[in-house]
Amino acid sequence: MDRTETLPTAPATAPPAPQTVRPDGGPPRRPARAWHRPALAALLLATGLLYLWSLGASGWANSFYAAAAQAGSVSGKAFFYGSSDAANSITVDKTPAALWLMALSVRLFGLNSWALLVPQALCGVASVGLLYAAVRRWYGPLAGLLAGAVLAVTPVATLMFRFNNPDALLVLLLVAAAYATVRAVETAATRWLVLAGALVGLGFLTKMLQAFLVVPVLAGVYLLAAPARLGRRIRDLLLAGLAVVVAAGWWVAVVELVPASARPYVGGSQTNSILELTLGYNGLGRITGDEVGSVGWGGGRMGGGGPFSGQTGWLRMFGGEVGGQVSWLLPAALILLVAGLVLAGRAARTDRTRAGLVLWGGWLLVTGLIFSFMSGIFHAYYTVALAPAVGALVGIGTTLLWRHRAAGAPARPAAPAGGPVPGGPRRSPWRSLAATGTLAAVLAVTAWWSWVLLGRSPDWHPWLRATVLVAGVAAAALTILVDRLPGRAAPLVLTVGAAAALAGPVAYSLQTAATPHTGSIPSAGPFVQAGFGGGGGFPGGRAPSGLEGPGGRAFPGGQALPGGQGGVPGGPGQFPGGGRTGGQNPFGDGRSIRGGGMGGLLDSREPSAALRALLERDSDRYTWVAATVGSNNASGYQLATGDPVMPVGGFNGSDPSPTLAQFQRYVAEGRIHWFIGGGGFRANGGSSASSEIASWVAATFDAQTVDGVTVYDLTTGGEG
Repeated sequence: MDRTETLPTAPATAPPAPQTVRPDGGPPRRPARAWHRPALAALLLATGLLYLWSLGASGWANSFYAAAAQAGSVSGKAFFYGSSDAANSITVDKTPAALWLMALSVRLFGLNSWALLVPQALCGVASVGLLYAAVRRWYGPLAGLLAGAVLAVTPVATLMFRFNNPDALLVLLLVAAAYATVRAVETAATRWLVLAGALVGLGFLTKMLQAFLVVPVLAGVYLLAAPARLGRRIRDLLLAGLAVVVAAGWWVAVVELVPASARPYVGGSQTNSILELTLGYNGLGRITGDEVGSVGWGGGRMGGGGPFSGQTGWLRMFGGEVGGQVSWLLPAALILLVAGLVLAGRAARTDRTRAGLVLWGGWLLVTGLIFSFMSGIFHAYYTVALAPAVGALVGIGTTLLWRHRAAGAPARPAAPAGGPVPGGPRRSPWRSLAATGTLAAVLAVTAWWSWVLLGRSPDWHPWLRATVLVAGVAAAALTILVDRLPGRAAPLVLTVGAAAALAGPVAYSLQTAATPHTGSIPSAGPFVQAGFGGGGGFPGGRAPSGLEGPGGRAFPGGQALPGGQGGVPGGPGQFPGGGRTGGQNPFGDGRSIRGGGMGGLLDSREPSAALRALLERDSDRYTWVAATVGSNNASGYQLATGDPVMPVGGFNGSDPSPTLAQFQRYVAEGRIHWFIGGGGFRANGGSSASSEIASWVAATFDAQTVDGVTVYDLTTGGEG
């Protein structure tokens, strides 16, 4: 007998796919289908290309942080404290974790645009991958891919993952903390919850109290859904809280305990205290509008933060300044959150469907509401913190509704050969109808909202607006009819719907990636009427809504912009920001604004060859080759020469660093060569030391002009 004849015959129907038993005791996980990993690889590759494409065109991007990264790459002390200059006169007005990443890159690869910005792009790719992993664990690969794709193409995410502000690292750390919380909830794993706390603490070292906005949400989800007794859950949360304090507090403790004479001044504070900075200017002051030393009027006008805040209220995230940055899928996320919670119903306490919705929905609602109503300085790019939650809710909600549509649809059993269709109970059509109708409504609302957002830039690819609306309506109609279409039509419906929903943000993201961005207030997307968008400085090349420009148009209350001569930052003729080339004024008419100083409050410019040669002459003989009012003024000179330049008064020129007496002592000791005029900003309170120093220099030393920039040689010994 042939050996093969003894083998058993294969069953007529294949057995169910085996499930993987997990070593951590969690629920068994089905093996991923073959296409999931290639799809994830394609998503991450496309994200990397989007974030790295023509990255060097933005130059130093935010020169304020670029100069600090340069300083940290050559001075260990500047690295640790996050100093603006290698001589350690003053720190930036943030905690330094994001600078550590950039300074290490500059140390390895030299000072250039790519060394500064590639770490931000890699943070973006990692954030997309971690969001996929967090969503996939409970909702499957398709939900994870949708979540990651939405995050990747949100315009403000494309902007900030190509820019050297701290937000890129902050988003990565918070998404990582959410992933760790997901792992902790599965089996009440203390170690994962402690890791989540440590990651939030590192987020504090990146952008201070903004990292703590997610703390009540992460803690609440664990307290709600972890499979352990209440006492154990409370104990774990206390341990995680301790991890937050340790991870965030060690650096704060060092800064507070080291004598002020042995470290740089804490930029952004009025008392040289990191605690004051944390709770004041960069903390509760952002909520209340009471930001002593900030540039603006405060007290609730224009949202409390002067010309950089816009109007507060429920619709702030949808307005002209913010809408195109992050809100493309925000209505969909909110609808899907409500629908998902309804589907979860009265599930068990540990139900993961509800736990995930509470996690990402809580993140979105808590952070979004605080952004909407904070009265202090608010910039549209802050909303990158909402993008992971929007992506997660879209991925989760869409997948849940699609599955419920299938679960509630009438069964279609195949008739056996030569026999009648078997009977049996039919599935309820109402569940399918509700899920299908909700999906169709989400697509229709998303298409309509994209049509509205694209209408704010009517001259920018006007055909796209109508295309998105038509495709969205078609996708909604196909979704309603999907159960009456051939079985293979479902992937087509999903494809059309995804294309309609993502066309607007993808177009904005491509435009953002193709546009250089500089200055301190970047913004994604094209020019937007009555709002922001565009290259840098004041986004879009125009002032925030409510401000008007030259030619007789009034500013709010008849006041000029805060600043020096003529009420304008940066000296005569200087407007804040620098636009895409560092010389564009904020009103969008393309005129170059130049005057008695270089740069201004929100941007810097490259010094001329003659001025650079002047600064570099005998530079090794001085602690600071120059001093000037404002960190952005100083950063341009420092990046051009590679030598320390003292930013008098810090970012806003309103910090008492140095005092007049200290500055006079530095001059007497021959530690500063040049003083560069043209700074000076009117701040909301704060120290007047910078204006006192500028006045003393002007009265004591002779001025000379180099390519339109006024400089004073502090080594001449002049006494007025």
